[in-house]
Amino acid sequence: MKIGFIGLGIMGKPMVKNLIAAGHTLYVRDIDKSAEKVTAGYGATVADVGTMTAQCPVIITMLPNSPHVREVVCGDGGILQHAKDGLILIDMSSIAPLASREIAAKCAEKGVRMLEAPVSGGEPKAIDGTLSIMCGGDDALFAECTPILKAMGKDVVLCGGSGAGNTTKLANQIIVAANIAAVSEGFMLAKKAGVDPEKVFEAIRGGLAGSTVMNAKAPMMMAGNANPGFKIDLHIKDLNNAIETGHGVGSPLPLTTSVMEMMQYLHAHGMGQCDHSALAKYYEAISGDTLKKE
Repeated sequence: MKIGFIGLGIMGKPMVKNLIAAGHTLYVRDIDKSAEKVTAGYGATVADVGTMTAQCPVIITMLPNSPHVREVVCGDGGILQHAKDGLILIDMSSIAPLASREIAAKCAEKGVRMLEAPVSGGEPKAIDGTLSIMCGGDDALFAECTPILKAMGKDVVLCGGSGAGNTTKLANQIIVAANIAAVSEGFMLAKKAGVDPEKVFEAIRGGLAGSTVMNAKAPMMMAGNANPGFKIDLHIKDLNNAIETGHGVGSPLPLTTSVMEMMQYLHAHGMGQCDHSALAKYYEAISGDTLKKE
């Protein structure tokens, strides 16, 4: 199938590569021309939005936040300005649920069918094609899109109607953020008490405290590796959306707001582009110690 793909960041590039490996023909676009060049090396064709809508029955967007999706889909020269009736839009960005509903409604007015499909798993799972994909939209559209999504993800679940996929992603991001903070806090306690964090990790990873988050992020913390698989600034964006949504529906988020303040501290100290495992550096800063193995 011919598929358009807009947004070739840390996640988008390997997702394109996996779609090509699955036999699809990809037309790609990004404001970063070097990213376009990388995906062209995979076999994708760089194209403008008009060419994409003319050639592709499906377009995927993988963009940073709600305003970017609105602009690419609804803005001047955007997808809806060029779209033919029946086009399928799969928005795999992580955006506010209300924004997703609004964009889906505008798509419907133009005869475009939209499925939201935000992902979790970071760059490693984008690379190996085992992302968790949380969908919101129509049952029939979900069934139609599932084979495409399966080229990029392992767990592909329809969570409900429009907005449900992004609500699920917000819950995911809350749990991930709180988990990373808890791992940082627990390991720093061990270090300050004179116990090797690596031994703590070895001892608890198979028990109830063990988690995919700890397995992925604890080794990075102890290696002092903050190379981004998922950036602090992007997690701040997600937690902002979660807090806004929580206020809107009357759901208290005390843990979320606490972790948000930690991330805001890191952003203010020049670490916004670091991996979200850099939450450990907040604890290092306030404790005067480090988790990095000497």
